[in-house]
Amino acid sequence: MFGHHQKQEGNQPAIDYRKQQKHHKHMEQLGQLGTVAAGAYAMHEKHKAKKDPEHAHSHKIKEEIAATVAVGSAGFTLHEHHMKKEAKKHHRHRH
Repeated sequence: MFGHHQKQEGNQPAIDYRKQQKHHKHMEQLGQLGTVAAGAYAMHEKHKAKKDPEHAHSHKIKEEIAATVAVGSAGFTLHEHHMKKEAKKHHRHRH
């Protein structure tokens, strides 16, 4: 699935669940970073909207977009967390 295969009998590649687990852990951490960054930017734009009433509408739009990105990133993080747990479960049952 991720190019981390070893040959197994019958031309079926064996999946290296440990490498999958590490991959999903790394992606989960990147998702968390994205969530924090987008949330911080949304808060920054909210502050700008209060300080700059002349361009408040523009700042509010940017704030909403950043908040949406933060929610999407959080969803991705949750997805990767579940994928990591699944790879961990398969790794345990393989032995």
